Amino acid sequence: MYLKRIVCLANSRKSAGRCVAGIEIAPKSQGAWIRPVSSRASQEISEEERRYEDGTDPRVLDIVDVPLHEAQPHGHQSENHVIDDTYYWEKKGIMSWEDLQDLVENDGDTLWENGDRSYYGLNDRMSEANANKFDNSLILIRPENLVILVRVEGEEFNNPRRRVRAKFDWKGTSYLLSVTDPVAERKYLQMDDGEYRVRDAVLCISAGERHTDGKCYKFCAALITSRSRS
Repeated sequence: MYLKRIVCLANSRKSAGRCVAGIEIAPKSQGAWIRPVSSRASQEISEEERRYEDGTDPRVLDIVDVPLHEAQPHGHQSENHVIDDTYYWEKKGIMSWEDLQDLVENDGDTLWENGDRSYYGLNDRMSEANANKFDNSLILIRPENLVILVRVEGEEFNNPRRRVRAKFDWKGTSYLLSVTDPVAERKYLQMDDGEYRVRDAVLCISAGERHTDGKCYKFCAALITSRSRS
């Protein structure tokens, strides 16, 4: 077993559990992304596996010691580490909104490969082959013109559900991605259908593994504002 101390930058929904990710803040490897995963084929983290000893769940901006068993990179998801589920995760503090700004990334011009889209999205997916041209699947960005969309999707396919998406620009390109941050989803699903502008936010964007349709989708795994821990 080895420990990685990370600032939690995503605790997003995935299958029957969560996808947790963060940036390591230990002095020797400052800035490395870590995605704790389970040993199950779907790799999601269950509630029991990710909780603290007092039963609470890690929140975005928590500083957490995560017990890990081994690195397990897979394609573009180079950040994956299998957890040691015999130990509790341990909260060590909370990162401030001001310190978070130092982790925002500005390298690159696009969010991986652009040009492909789902029915309701924009630049929100790519082929597995294109995804595997990259050696990362997580990025923390400051978007421009961020708007949260709440609307019914799927009526054309006889599966109408209200969905939450993030519409934004980054480096001159527009994106429309599904929001998988459960805190943001709950907040906006309580509102009427419509568009809601967010003026100051940081987004954790994740590129998922291959879906059943052969595509790797991009998600807004966390929407973080100065009020996220207020």
